[in-house]
Amino acid sequence: MRTQETMPTTKVERSAKFVKTGFQIGGNYIKHYSKKIFNPELSRDELNEDNASDIYNSLSELKGSALKIAQMLSMDKNILPRAYVDKFTQSQYNAPPLSGPLIVRTFTKSFGKTPEKIFDKFNIKSTHAASIGQVHEAELDGKKLAVKIQYPGVGDSISSDLKLVKPFAFRLLGMSEKDLNIYIKEVEERLLEETDYEREVRSSIEFAEACKNLDNVVFPNYYPALSSNRIITMDWIEGMHLKEFLKTNPSQELKNKIGQALWDFYNFQQHELRKVHADPHPGNFLITKDEKLGAIDFGCIKEMPDDFYEPFFSLTSTDLFEDKEQTIKAFRKLEMILPNDTPSQIEFYYTAYKEMISLFAKPYITPTFDFSQNEFFEALYSYGEKIAKMPEFKQARGVKHFIYINRTNFGLYNILNELKATVKTDTFKPHVSKSF
Repeated sequence: MRTQETMPTTKVERSAKFVKTGFQIGGNYIKHYSKKIFNPELSRDELNEDNASDIYNSLSELKGSALKIAQMLSMDKNILPRAYVDKFTQSQYNAPPLSGPLIVRTFTKSFGKTPEKIFDKFNIKSTHAASIGQVHEAELDGKKLAVKIQYPGVGDSISSDLKLVKPFAFRLLGMSEKDLNIYIKEVEERLLEETDYEREVRSSIEFAEACKNLDNVVFPNYYPALSSNRIITMDWIEGMHLKEFLKTNPSQELKNKIGQALWDFYNFQQHELRKVHADPHPGNFLITKDEKLGAIDFGCIKEMPDDFYEPFFSLTSTDLFEDKEQTIKAFRKLEMILPNDTPSQIEFYYTAYKEMISLFAKPYITPTFDFSQNEFFEALYSYGEKIAKMPEFKQARGVKHFIYINRTNFGLYNILNELKATVKTDTFKPHVSKSF
């Protein structure tokens, strides 16, 4: 893979990149509609592929929050055309890595030394490059290490990048500006946390300790003395990412085992810790040679306050829906039904949200669940598409915590679907009451 010798870091440089991409997309539309004059039946497939390629290439050079948005959108298979999902999925595993001199400069800035003077061995070529940083293999005192290095300027450019991403998001997501601003603000808060590598090391150590007794889940050791606000050093875990693992044609028994480990990993955090690893894309996990799930990234952590956790998981995991009055109270606490809604609006949103959550909660209401059921996912996505077209859902509804909690659970569901795993879903149950 080609390396990237320079990276736009200033606001002017990054803005210019977005403007150039905007012109390319405009050209793609002109080309599409010119062809359509001669072929009225022409589909948008080629246009989507051209736009997806141009946007991804631009974001992959900018890296940081810009590329992170692509990574997040690639997991929302029901809101983007297939071409965008296919292209943006690359950001889960590989983006063009930065060249050696840029890496050395980052080390010198953090430690006053080059990597060769810190480690016994250091591979200047990265083994994995994604949205916020890239990983290099190193060795110290006979121990193999993974060194994650943050791209230059990523933390400083988050706010300005997200403003520049907004026009693309408007076009791709079709959200109202109010909805989009809520989304962008929550994403900004999480991304600022993700770029604080000292915070990530503390979170990683805390989560590894809290989750150490989970079956078939392993974590690397972290080394604060060899880490900084832009560099993280941890043990190297040998293993395959999901895509590589599935190519080996593993048995269904093994896929179920990995799926169970993943389910337990997430639901233990949600229900016992009340905070969760909120970035469940496949690039953050490895399947090891001894058939365990390796969790290797704790940059994005979402805490769940009681006033969100209690009503939300009461709706998903109890028979609360049998009590209409209490259900509406829960919807009010979650701001899904608003104080100035009319009686007819209350009835409309009560019915719509009850159907939506009943669909989402299906895995929670039986002791086991088969995630290979395509009809389950088709029902979820088709309902999402249906309400996205309803004018009643154009205004912002729901507390901001939904953004990452929904992403976490849908991301978990999607990985389990790729594994076609059947898992026991009653291993870690919500701790909730049924009155508000």
